Amino acid sequence: MLSFIKISNYALIERAELEFGPGFNVVTGESGAGKSILMGAVELLLGGRVDRSVVRTGADRCEVTGCFDVPPHLVKVIAGLLMEAGIPFDPAQPELQLRRVIGASSVRNFINDTPVSARLLGSIGEQLIDLHGANEQLSLLVPARQLDMLDRYAGTDEPRALCAKLCDDLAALRAERDEFNRNLPDEAEVSRLELLLEDIDKIDPAPGEDEELSAKHKLGSNSRQVLETAGYLTNALTESENSLADQLGSVYRQLLNLSRIDEKLTEKLLLDCDTIQESINALSSDISDLASRVDLDAEALAAIENRLSDIFTLKRRYGPSLEQVLDARDEARKRLKDFTDARKHREEFDRREKELEADLKTAAETLSKLRRKAAEKFAREVQGKLGAIGFSRCTLAVDFSEIPPCPSGMDRIEFMFSANAGENSQPLRRIASSGELSRLMLALKTVLADADAIPVVVFDEIDSNIGGETANRVGDELKNLGRHRQILCISHQAQVAARADRHYCVVKHTEKGRTYSESVRLDENGRELEIARMLGGGESALIHARSILTAR
Repeated sequence: MLSFIKISNYALIERAELEFGPGFNVVTGESGAGKSILMGAVELLLGGRVDRSVVRTGADRCEVTGCFDVPPHLVKVIAGLLMEAGIPFDPAQPELQLRRVIGASSVRNFINDTPVSARLLGSIGEQLIDLHGANEQLSLLVPARQLDMLDRYAGTDEPRALCAKLCDDLAALRAERDEFNRNLPDEAEVSRLELLLEDIDKIDPAPGEDEELSAKHKLGSNSRQVLETAGYLTNALTESENSLADQLGSVYRQLLNLSRIDEKLTEKLLLDCDTIQESINALSSDISDLASRVDLDAEALAAIENRLSDIFTLKRRYGPSLEQVLDARDEARKRLKDFTDARKHREEFDRREKELEADLKTAAETLSKLRRKAAEKFAREVQGKLGAIGFSRCTLAVDFSEIPPCPSGMDRIEFMFSANAGENSQPLRRIASSGELSRLMLALKTVLADADAIPVVVFDEIDSNIGGETANRVGDELKNLGRHRQILCISHQAQVAARADRHYCVVKHTEKGRTYSESVRLDENGRELEIARMLGGGESALIHARSILTAR
C-alpha cells in the first residue's frame, strides 16, 4: 500500500506530508483547493509525463516522494524488475521509495535513492497503483480500451504478447522482401549488366595487368636506347681492351708480384680483387639480361599497345581504375545471380510468410477462445457490481466481431449496455450518460481489482454526476473494495466521504500575497464539519452529517 507521500513546491503546494492507511481513504475539499494537484503528484510517481510548469513559482525545483509497502504476492515481481536494473532489494523488508525531482532543465527519478529511468519507475508503479483519472472515464467508450479491460480480466498477457511478436515478425519479413525486390535489377538494368560482363569478359584483364603492360611498353618503346647503353656498359665492364676487367687484371698481377716479397702483405688485397671481379662479371651479366628483355619486335610491341588500348577503354567505361573495373564485374555477376535466383528467394519469402500467418492465426484463435470464455463471467460480475450501486435492472454483454489477425488478436469487442429493463442493449458509446459511466467504471475497476490484485486503487471523482441513494451505494462499494486493498478517492459526495476509513481535507488559503494548498487528516469533529460543508452548511447540514457518520 501507499503508506506515505511527501510533496514540496508542486503547484500550489509548498510542502505537504500525508500518511495513508489501509482500507478506504478519501480526499475532499472545495473546488480549486488542490485535490487534483494531489492526484497529479501520484501520477508523477508512476512515471507520468512531466510538465515543468508544475514547479511552484519562486522555487528552483519540486519533489514528490512516495513510500510503499509491497504486499507478499508482488514481492517476487518487484524484486525481479529491480534486480534486472541492478537495484538492491531485500524481500525480507519489502519497502519501496519512489521519488521524482523536477528542475528547470532536468527530471531525475529515484527508486530507493538509486537513479532510474522514468520507464522503470512506470513499470514499478503500474504494479502498485491502478490510477483512474477523470479522462479515463471517456476512454471507456473506446472499443480498444474495452478490449484491454477484458484481457486484463482474462489474464491474456502471454498469448497477446505472442500475437504482437508474430505481427512484428511478419512486418519485418515483408519489409525484408520489399527491400529485396527494390534491390533487384529490372530488365533494363539486366541488359546493361549483361553488356558490361560481355565487354569485360571479352578482354578478361588480370589484376595489375595494366601496370605490368605499361612497364613493358615503356621498355619496348625505348629498346634502341636501352640496347645501345647496355652494349656500351658491357664493353666498359668486360669486353673492350681497356675494360674494367682488364684493368683489374693488371692490378691483380702487380699484387701477385708483391706477394713474392711478402705473401701476408697482399693476401687480403688479392681476395678483394677476386670479389670485385665477381661483381663486375655479375653486373655485366645483369645488363645482358636487361638487353635480352627489351629486344621486342614491332609485332610484339603492337600487341602490347592494342592490349593497353582495350584495358584503357574498360577503365574509361567502368573505372577509372582497373581494380574498379574488376569490382564492377564482380558486382554485376552478383546482381545477375540475384536476378536469376529471385524466384527461389521469392518462394522462400512466401513460405516463411505463410508459416508466420498460420502461427498468427493459431495464436489469435487461442487468444479469442480465452476472451470468449472469460467474457460471460466478466459481464456477469460487472453487472452484479452495477446492481449493487443502483443499476438493479441493467444488462451488460460483450459483443464479439472478427477482424484480420493483428497485434491484439482477431477480436473487435464492444460493451453492450442497457440501463433499464425492457430496453435493447446498445453500444456503450451511444447511450451511456456521464453518471452511468462513473458507476460503470467503478464496477469495472472493482472487478478488475479483484482479478489482478493491484494493492492500491486511486479514483479521481469516480462519484461525479451521481447523488442520493446512488451515492450511498457507491460509498458502500468503495468501502467494500477497501477491505481487500487500499483505496484513495477524491470525492465531492458527502455520502461517499462519510464511509471512508480515513478522511483528508485539502484547503487553500492566501498569505502575504501567495496562495497555498494544504492537506490535513481530519479527526471526528473535523469530519463532521467537512461533511456538513459538503451537504451545504448550516446547523441542519451538521445534524445530517452526524447522522451519516453514525450510520456508516
